[in-house]
Amino acid sequence: MAQDTVIDTRHDLVAEDHARALDAADPLARFRERFYLPPGGGIYLDGNSLGLLSTDAEAEVLRALDEWKRLGIDGWMRGNPPWYWNGEELGKRVAPLVGAAPDQVVVTGTTTVNIHALVGTFYRPAGARRKIVATGLDFPSDVYALQSQIRLQGGDPARDLVLVPSRDGRTLEEDDLIAAFTGTVGLALLPSVLYRSGQLLDMERLTAAARERGVLIGFDCAHSIGAVPHRFDDWGVDFAVWCSYKYLNAGPGSVAGLYVNRRHFGTEPGLAGWWGYQKERQFDMAHHWEGAVGAGAWQISTGPLLSTAPLFGSIRIHEEAGMGALRAKSLAQTAYLMDLLDAMGLTAAPYHYRIGTPRQPERRGGHVAVEHDAGPRIARALKARGVVPDFRPPNVVRLAPIPLYTSYHELWRAAHHLRQIVEREEHLAGDDGREIVA
Repeated sequence: MAQDTVIDTRHDLVAEDHARALDAADPLARFRERFYLPPGGGIYLDGNSLGLLSTDAEAEVLRALDEWKRLGIDGWMRGNPPWYWNGEELGKRVAPLVGAAPDQVVVTGTTTVNIHALVGTFYRPAGARRKIVATGLDFPSDVYALQSQIRLQGGDPARDLVLVPSRDGRTLEEDDLIAAFTGTVGLALLPSVLYRSGQLLDMERLTAAARERGVLIGFDCAHSIGAVPHRFDDWGVDFAVWCSYKYLNAGPGSVAGLYVNRRHFGTEPGLAGWWGYQKERQFDMAHHWEGAVGAGAWQISTGPLLSTAPLFGSIRIHEEAGMGALRAKSLAQTAYLMDLLDAMGLTAAPYHYRIGTPRQPERRGGHVAVEHDAGPRIARALKARGVVPDFRPPNVVRLAPIPLYTSYHELWRAAHHLRQIVEREEHLAGDDGREIVA
């Protein structure tokens, strides 16, 4: 599909035949067979929290196990590719997804560890610039990391961490964020996509504003990598982090990634480790630091083979599909789902569902936030019906159509489940408590 292709989902919107026709015309439908889908016709709409396993990712794990079995320690240099360079090799493959040169990206660590590594490098409070800007709608792990980094620099999070509030409890205004970039701010770490509502922030505008005001800016792209195209180099982003177990489908706890703009190459990492040393001399075992040239310097520990291997398979699927086609289908499917809820009357009485995700395509990530006062019970009722959603307090049922394996007909069926749950009063059963893993 061309990058500017738009799928028309308006004609006969509520008809089942229309959903099937959209699937028949979908050029990405062929990738669905490469994923392990729920048995018995179940509908998986939680790929923005944990993507499904593909046969490609499975094969790469089995290949890594076989190499370990056959080669032992020789796999570090004789594996295919050599394990020693996995972080750099995958960095080259992921770099096009974030709009970066290969040496500015490395696959390593976990999202929060990478936040610590990069904020620990670039947050250097001096003079009046002692504050960090984040948002009141951030994922908690980011806030915890920023609070601890401020404490490590002798600061007080209550004073030095600025959490820009939301006006409506769902979304953020770029004007409010930019207004927070004052002369007392040294660094900003912002989400690319808000994890509850799915709002996509204008990273280009925010980066330009931060640079004009002398503020270093980084982004947590956990909810956009693999779903939304990025152009970090063109925008001038200072640094970024992301995970690979959501839209990249690399498995639970799989290795994460980071980006560092080349203007920061040569900066000594705030959290140095031996895997970030110059690779050709790493085994000299010297006690003086000589960091790798490029983003590889921000690696800390030995790369984890078995949680890295699946990404080789899943990134291959992304490369075959193309980011432009994936984004086009994602926008079409999220629009279809929202329009379908409206057309079926589910956003009015007696159903009372609400859409918390911005309708404008340029402000939307890859999932739809369906709000309901009985959100936890709606989510449990969906699961009981074989639909896997995600719930985030206080009232958000997140539904994520994943372009590689979600069909339009599944979205049509999910909308009908939402209607029937209320009509049959299934949402009145149970309590409002959530499961440990929501």
